[in-house]
Amino acid sequence: MRQIGILTSGGDASGMNAAIRAVVRAAASVGIRSLGVRNGFDGLMRGDFQRLGPKSVAHILQRGGTILGTARAPEIETEDGRSRAAEQMAASELDGLVVIGGEGTLRAGQKLHEEHGCKIVAVPATIDNDIAGADMCIGFDTAVNAAVEAMDRIRDTAESSGRVFFVEVMGRTRGLIALYAGLSGGADAIVIPEEHEDIDVLCRRLVAAHRGGKRSLLVVVAEGDEAGGAFSVADQVQQRLNGRLQVDYRVTVLGHLQRGGVPTAADRILGTVLGAAAIECLNNGLDHHMVSEAGTTPIFTPLEEVLSATRELPSDLMHLLHTVGQS
Repeated sequence: MRQIGILTSGGDASGMNAAIRAVVRAAASVGIRSLGVRNGFDGLMRGDFQRLGPKSVAHILQRGGTILGTARAPEIETEDGRSRAAEQMAASELDGLVVIGGEGTLRAGQKLHEEHGCKIVAVPATIDNDIAGADMCIGFDTAVNAAVEAMDRIRDTAESSGRVFFVEVMGRTRGLIALYAGLSGGADAIVIPEEHEDIDVLCRRLVAAHRGGKRSLLVVVAEGDEAGGAFSVADQVQQRLNGRLQVDYRVTVLGHLQRGGVPTAADRILGTVLGAAAIECLNNGLDHHMVSEAGTTPIFTPLEEVLSATRELPSDLMHLLHTVGQS
């Protein structure tokens, strides 16, 4: 293994730079050169590379986002797009490729391996934390902390004014951010796709909490819940209650506030551990694997195994959701 490529793809996640830094430095320590791929798979198909070395990745650990850039690249989902990507890898003499991103990134990497024999190692980085086989994905901890900080601020004004706030957090098909942020932020109700929340049940819970003496109420809603986002849930609650709860309603959508910002220490350590493990994986001939960790011990899982499974919500936290996580 003489030279590798590194790319970040899909949605950015705080901690990606820590992973890039660790990959480059770990590679250099064993005599492997690194090329950064600008703007994800789009850059790979176009051959948009830049030389990376230990000095070029200095002072990026504390930065959010990704210094390499990221972009959605629908063409990588086609055979022609993957052929062009493989040709660029061969032309640039890349012996392996470290891909950092979410499920779509992992699937594209697996296809490159299956169709063209490319040596791929994947590092899971997505604020949704929905990759099977990875207890924690890069970016999740920072996103949850950003949501909790916002909720704490909202709780202050909600308590002062006696209002009901519906706070929408990211999570298209999975409710992990809502679950973690809701539990740690003391939400009065948590609405997630996995639970199929009944609006009438939610209404009864809010009325009971208000009549029980709660001056303010905070409902956390995952953006991908089947009842809709926070605006839809708030509208349905208002229509059902029809004046029975004499309080003002407000909706706050946190959106991309959760995605950016300075990565937490946990995401910096995770990115560092997984980035270094990616080089270990390639050096040991374990291509088309994903690296994750148990504690701080790297685990290597075949990509086909990762992509054939579904990440389930932690059963212990789901139990807490039903016992202490709702008013």
